[in-house]
Amino acid sequence: MADTPASDIAVSLRDLTKRFGDFVAVNGVTLDVPKGEVFGFLGPNGAGKSTTIRMLCGILPPTSGTGTVAGFDIVSQSEQIKSNIGYMSQKFSLYEDLTVEENIDFYSGIYRIEAGKKQQRKEWVIEMAGLTDKRQARTATLSGGWKQRLALGCAILHEPPIIFLDEPTSGVDPISRRSFWELIYRLAGEGATVFVTTHYMEEAECCDRLGFIFGGELIALGAPTELKKLFPAEIVEVRCERPFDAMGRLESLPGVHHAALFGAGLHLVVENARETIPRVLETIADSAPRAEQITPSLEDLFVSLLEQKSKVA
Repeated sequence: MADTPASDIAVSLRDLTKRFGDFVAVNGVTLDVPKGEVFGFLGPNGAGKSTTIRMLCGILPPTSGTGTVAGFDIVSQSEQIKSNIGYMSQKFSLYEDLTVEENIDFYSGIYRIEAGKKQQRKEWVIEMAGLTDKRQARTATLSGGWKQRLALGCAILHEPPIIFLDEPTSGVDPISRRSFWELIYRLAGEGATVFVTTHYMEEAECCDRLGFIFGGELIALGAPTELKKLFPAEIVEVRCERPFDAMGRLESLPGVHHAALFGAGLHLVVENARETIPRVLETIADSAPRAEQITPSLEDLFVSLLEQKSKVA
């Protein structure tokens, strides 16, 4: 993002590093996120996603490196950062014994929203989250999806320009996850910058840009369509009756680098799909096996990158 003016950058990091003793949780991350972007931080558990988020939110000081959020320094201006961001974690920081309205009222006080504006903001959150019929419900009785919406509403009561969502859809059903992403798009459309960590590939596809993090290092950065072009080989998708039984045989074929279960079939990483497909069909003894070249998915790319990094390590 070198051509983006500094005034249009919401989050900027340079060589951000966090160590806990001898353990390096985040290692030299450099990154710019423009205002209004939905940026996804993708990586396995323990990769450094949440540690990075906590540094950006002013909760955890970095060991070295620099960073700004909303124009404020993450080391010396952490209090200013906290008043300019919304933060929501996967644990949903709600009070279960309070009603929906009472939770919103509580966070209005935390964020010191002006008395004359509290009612307006509360009604906005309830409407935005679709909680009109549940405003008097005790929070403990809500499903995971409704709690998620309420937690998001409470996190953005004070209209922050930047929203950090740390694994926000973990543990909720697919329909609730889709509804939640509709809210994210709505907020981004209204000008908010959304920085979200996830390990769901379908969510990663919804982001404007992605950063792949592994072992505390940023190993790839770009739009989903751009990142897929980085895939070093071709993919053949195989459908057969017993994919697990076929996996070992197919992986031993000439030109096949790797075979993995993928949904109800297999994905083969190959040198040349056109040459490999006839061998695949000959090897599988099913009555009607199918094999075709497909565009690599983000999951294919991510697995490939992790394997490359693991071999180097």
